[in-house]
Amino acid sequence: MLQVSVLRNNTADVKKRLTTKHFKQPELVDTIIALDDQRKKLQADFDTTQAKLNTASKDIGKLMAQGKKEEAEAVKGQVGAWKDTLEPLKEQMLQMEKQLQDTLVLLPNLPGTEVPEGASPEENVTVKEAGVKKVLPEGAVPHWDLITKYKLVDFETGAKITGRGFPLYTGKGAKLQRALVQYFLDYNTAAGYTEYLPPFMVNEASAFATGQLPDKEGQMYHATADNFYLIPTAEVPVTNIYRDTIVKLEELPIKMTAYSPCFRREAGSFGKDVRGLNRVHQFEKVEIIQIVEPGKSYAVLDEMVAHVEKLLELLELPYRILRLCGGDMGFASAITYDFEVFSAAQERWLEVSSVSNFENFQTNRMKCRYKDADGKMQLTHSLNGSSLALPRIVACLLENNQVADGIELPKVLHSYFGSDKIKV
Repeated sequence: MLQVSVLRNNTADVKKRLTTKHFKQPELVDTIIALDDQRKKLQADFDTTQAKLNTASKDIGKLMAQGKKEEAEAVKGQVGAWKDTLEPLKEQMLQMEKQLQDTLVLLPNLPGTEVPEGASPEENVTVKEAGVKKVLPEGAVPHWDLITKYKLVDFETGAKITGRGFPLYTGKGAKLQRALVQYFLDYNTAAGYTEYLPPFMVNEASAFATGQLPDKEGQMYHATADNFYLIPTAEVPVTNIYRDTIVKLEELPIKMTAYSPCFRREAGSFGKDVRGLNRVHQFEKVEIIQIVEPGKSYAVLDEMVAHVEKLLELLELPYRILRLCGGDMGFASAITYDFEVFSAAQERWLEVSSVSNFENFQTNRMKCRYKDADGKMQLTHSLNGSSLALPRIVACLLENNQVADGIELPKVLHSYFGSDKIKV
């Protein structure tokens, strides 16, 4: 959530940056400032009336002590009138504060200075491309055919149990999932991230704190009886560990990693571009999250990008890194880098990770603060990244490494999977 002081002190710049994100209601900035002006006036009126009451109460005591009963009674009459105005003022203040907050949360985070102009994914900027695109043997097939051949995922039974987009991993398919999750967690903890296993549902306050509400209600599964939301990523519960918390300066940076299933309603139709594991409603992902000092967050962003890049190198997958343009960025992000791997059989790039700096957008909502070296209370910055999302990683590992007698696995997975190859 943006701070009103930022909107007030940098109005023109805020509106300009919102247009970079293709936000369609920049006039809300003026509305918020006007609401804050009204809130301040009501607060001033309330404080003035309260001060009069406090002074009058003292005066009454003095007058009574001096035997000036009539004068004291007259002051009591004024006190009664002022008290009658306080409650309505208080109610107006609460209503105004709610209106201000309800409007303020409609604004997305401001894009950073490095975010390129653009309205669609086609206008994202390729920062780097690396790795060797595989030349597949004759007769190579996409991963959905390999899944059937090697009996790795049963989509039909998953659909029977739940619905389309809920895969049932079987045999070596389930083992490969487990191997990847364990490898990703070990890789992250070796880099200093503390592992968590969070709840897979969150309450409304947690979904609000990380920016899922009120932006993504339609994309999350909602358990209405208890008003819980199934998480779209482990970022949501793990970041909320530090909601309503004052952390110590010496505790920063806080580095966390977690595995979780992820639930998203956005999967859409199952056409040629979303076949197999390309897009599903439930998938597994390992996440990395950091909470840091504001002045260090962009250096940490570079560190996290390099962390994910090395992971893809070790998986021996061709990849590219994109800096997202304003129109393709998430609601809460100040800057985002996407990682895509090349699917040789499909001959297309598939997104497998996003690494984002939220600056203080989430931590302002969460009230996650620290005292700086001068003892002044400050908001922390938060960052997160996928390290990694499994479905498309699995799709590319299967497609890019298919050989005549099976699917060869990268060296880093041999000990985790218990073999160097998936065979019939």
